[in-house]
Amino acid sequence: MIVVTGATGQLGKLVVEELLKSVPASEVVAAVRNPQKAEDFRAKGVEVRQADYANSESLAAAFAGAKKVLLISSNEVGQRVAQHQAVTDAARAAGVKLLAYTSILNADSSNLMLSSEHKATEAYIKASGVPYTLLRNGWYTENHTASLPAAVEHGVVLGAAKEGRFAAAARADYAAAAAAVLTGKGHENTVYELGGDEPYTLAELAAEVALQTGKTVVYKDLPQADYAKALAGFGLPAGLVAAIADADAGASRGELNTQSHDLGKLIGRPTTSLKQAVSAALAR
Repeated sequence: MIVVTGATGQLGKLVVEELLKSVPASEVVAAVRNPQKAEDFRAKGVEVRQADYANSESLAAAFAGAKKVLLISSNEVGQRVAQHQAVTDAARAAGVKLLAYTSILNADSSNLMLSSEHKATEAYIKASGVPYTLLRNGWYTENHTASLPAAVEHGVVLGAAKEGRFAAAARADYAAAAAAVLTGKGHENTVYELGGDEPYTLAELAAEVALQTGKTVVYKDLPQADYAKALAGFGLPAGLVAAIADADAGASRGELNTQSHDLGKLIGRPTTSLKQAVSAALAR
């Protein structure tokens, strides 16, 4: 039995859908905080179990009978280490044969604001004795393409990454990698650095948007503090503003780039290209 935590989230949904391509629904469990949001899984024959990272009893029940568990990292920054430790403890108690964890690219050496909790989680998982796979996901292309309507409207892509490259990939790519690990063999105690095949700069992103829309769209690089102010002006929460601006600054230092082709190898195909990602986003 394979248990996917956070199964109603943007990544979790895609992982479950990917698993169902090769695994009977009866062998997949969607572990979610709010089961009422998972009725579509039930309709497909997937068992839905309530699981709250902050509730150890719920985790014990959710992992009963599990052979493999995918821990999708919590989105509650500042509370994630304790939450992830609770999941790891529950997986160990359940006798899970593999615990896969969605970490961040280059977690052991990254200086990104987002990396510290991932680094601590990785260390805890390794020390737990549970066989593990660390899926160090790079940047999601959707982090950039979600704001393309505004970029087209105003003719500018804002950022603070200078000429730094993002080895970004689509959520569907990372979901396919997670599913490959959960359904495959030989992934125990392995670390995968996951990123897109063709890293791009934000200037190249702007150029691709301009090419596909026929409109003038350019990249405007800002100091990190000014970019943060711009993001705050869009109404984003303070914590998210800080994380995004910090990530751009990290990209300028090469922290969101990788030469690894682990992602393409795991999914058995090229990762989603920038052209494809932009095209899909503009078509919505």
